[in-house]
Amino acid sequence: MSKFLFILSLLGLTLVSCFKDTNTSGEIKGEEVAVLTAPPMVPPPINRKHNTKLIVNLEVIEKKAPIADGVDYTFWTFGGTVPGSFIRVKEGDLIEFHLKNHPSSKMPHNIDLHAVTGPGGGAAASFTLPGHESVFSFKAINRGLYVYHCATAPVGMHIANGMYGLILVEPKEGMPKVDKEYYVMQGDFYTKGKYGKQGYQPFDMEKAIDENPTYVVFNGAANALTGDKALTAKVGETVRLYVGNGGPNLVSSFHVIGEIFDKVYVEGGDLINQNIQTTLVPAGGSTIVDFKVEVPGSLVMVDHSIFRTFNKGSLGLIKVEGPEDKVIYSGKTADNVYLPEGGAIQKVNDAEKVTMAATLEDRIKLGRNIYTQSCAACHQPDGKGISGAFPPLANSDWLNKDAKRAIGVVKNGLSGPIVVNGSNYNSVMPALGLSDEEIANVLTYVYSTWGNSGKVVTPKDVADVKLTAPAGGH
Repeated sequence: MSKFLFILSLLGLTLVSCFKDTNTSGEIKGEEVAVLTAPPMVPPPINRKHNTKLIVNLEVIEKKAPIADGVDYTFWTFGGTVPGSFIRVKEGDLIEFHLKNHPSSKMPHNIDLHAVTGPGGGAAASFTLPGHESVFSFKAINRGLYVYHCATAPVGMHIANGMYGLILVEPKEGMPKVDKEYYVMQGDFYTKGKYGKQGYQPFDMEKAIDENPTYVVFNGAANALTGDKALTAKVGETVRLYVGNGGPNLVSSFHVIGEIFDKVYVEGGDLINQNIQTTLVPAGGSTIVDFKVEVPGSLVMVDHSIFRTFNKGSLGLIKVEGPEDKVIYSGKTADNVYLPEGGAIQKVNDAEKVTMAATLEDRIKLGRNIYTQSCAACHQPDGKGISGAFPPLANSDWLNKDAKRAIGVVKNGLSGPIVVNGSNYNSVMPALGLSDEEIANVLTYVYSTWGNSGKVVTPKDVADVKLTAPAGGH
């Protein structure tokens, strides 16, 4: 014993350290191969009581995939998806990480895991050429939900192409139990063409530097969490969302329309806030939100920087099934009201070149894409509209009576009362800023669908209608 400690013992005093306990030498027993999952799924909770050597195998794959209906983009991915595979480890585990770069890749890649304490978060040890594999290890000494991403130059371009994901370091005692867990991660994408422009769209570095994204989406694509890909839950269940933001540029204002977060693990750490409506998720950051679902219907996940949601794609659905509770909510829940409004900007004479339809089949297909992006939010995906608010396009007497009048509405907008199928409507439809080709396409699609007349509208038909603001009428 040192003289200093001996003197303290004589005085009956105890030396208390004021430093954080950095003992990370806990016993490691055996080894396991980590279960990785593609979004929106999450690996099962870790039930073992001990720490182990956990082997993580993650492959980089460069692939072309849809970013929106009819729009392809070349994504650079961890595990073949955007975001990358969800990784779940236990606080104190020794992680042996294998990063593999598929031989078909054109670029070298690496990985920076924000859960790593060490140079570059692992990036310095994981630079991997196509057809090669890098191996390094780290100890998961800090619990929390962390982002990982590629950090190969140009770093922003790699992230902007989809190279990000989440790694959860579960506390030693585990996470509190919930009924459903899902993985949702936002990202902003930068394409040469405007939102919804058909065909293959390459990355636009100038837009990325200017922080002017074409798409802001959940899980790698517009509509990735809608329709039959929506998340699901049952009344009475507790839902946990592991939410990340890959960026590379924008901060997310994450909100679920129709719910209040019972718990928010602020920035994915230990601090828990309660009864939260909207929580900020920084680029390169995360959060965990828990909430109990009390009534059935569609809950809508959004970035509450709201034009991103309705015009750039950051929208997802949680479909809740079960009995109604009229005390908690007495109104009627309507599915599909909050669909993407698409990239339609309220202006005219857009000079950007559009895809030309070569056949009637092409015109209908292109028109369907425009309808989904620009019309379905109001008139509904089935064309039935919303009673008292948006008139139906399905089997519409008003629409079928006068195609030239219909062209004028799409071209110039409409304000004032009309009667459709015997019902009165009095609202405002803005001009959508579509080209003559696009107007011909969307109207041909509408006329060919839902029991309408089947009329084919041509760009010449549209050009023959003057660019003026028509008055409403019957």
